[in-house]
Amino acid sequence: MDLQLLPKALGFLILLIIGVTGNVFIIIRFSYIRISEKKLQPINLILTVLALVNVLVIISRVIPQSLSALGVENLLGDTACKLVIFTYNVNRAMSICVTSLLSCYQCVIIAPKTNVWIYFKHRITQNASRFILFFWVINLSMYSYFFLNASARRNQTTSPYSLHLVYCDVDFLNYILYIVNGTCHVLRDFIFVVFMAMASGYIVFTLIRHERSVRCIRRSDMFHSTSVEYRASKAVIMLVVLYVLLYGMDNAMWIYIFTLSDVSTSMNEVRIFFASSYSSLSPIVIIITNTKLKQNLLSYKRNKILCSVHWKDYGN
Repeated sequence: MDLQLLPKALGFLILLIIGVTGNVFIIIRFSYIRISEKKLQPINLILTVLALVNVLVIISRVIPQSLSALGVENLLGDTACKLVIFTYNVNRAMSICVTSLLSCYQCVIIAPKTNVWIYFKHRITQNASRFILFFWVINLSMYSYFFLNASARRNQTTSPYSLHLVYCDVDFLNYILYIVNGTCHVLRDFIFVVFMAMASGYIVFTLIRHERSVRCIRRSDMFHSTSVEYRASKAVIMLVVLYVLLYGMDNAMWIYIFTLSDVSTSMNEVRIFFASSYSSLSPIVIIITNTKLKQNLLSYKRNKILCSVHWKDYGN
């Protein structure tokens, strides 16, 4: 392997290890809670779906990038390229939709208990799965072009309006289709980021007001329950900030790519690194800030310590 490719290979391998481990843990843990407790809170359902789309992003993009950086060539054929690129783009889009839904959900949950907000709380709580299904349908439809026009990279000339993605190319054939695709991509992200920003701004405003008021409130069960909600709100803010930073870099590069008639593979790889980082790093935020996930980790560590002590005593 070319030594110049080693840093790139290590970067994508780190994303792969952290991302798969963290997201699979979240999926397994919340699936166990759903089976054992016969229910799953809407916010945990949203987090489970976010972990699922994160895994699919990693499988469809980070793994091929890692193998390419390690020197593996001609890995994918036409059919595999269609599936990989389609899966990546759909689930990257789902990532922003689900993160936006998460921030809007938490915004509604901590809103005052007026008639209007109670109505929205009931709607979003009862229909969280329907919102997610709606996002799936929209994004599957939106990226059908990628499935139809992706192909394995070959030693032949493509049109100037092509995206070169590791083993695969997506040829948009003409300038109009190229610009329409990129514009839809950026506009969709912009709309959902606006929803994220509005919801997050309200959450931050509510958190500041809450911090000022708690100094005058004695501890009680009601206060404890609201504190749980506000801790969850802080976790959502952390996820949104992480998303905006990483995908902001991705979209900035995507807009710059608009100005180029032929995009280099290296530039796409840097853009994809930023776009994939959220899928790998967000599980860390979720695990650290989610009470149920932390309880599972703490009990696992406790059991591990007890087992090691037991075996030491048995050996003596």
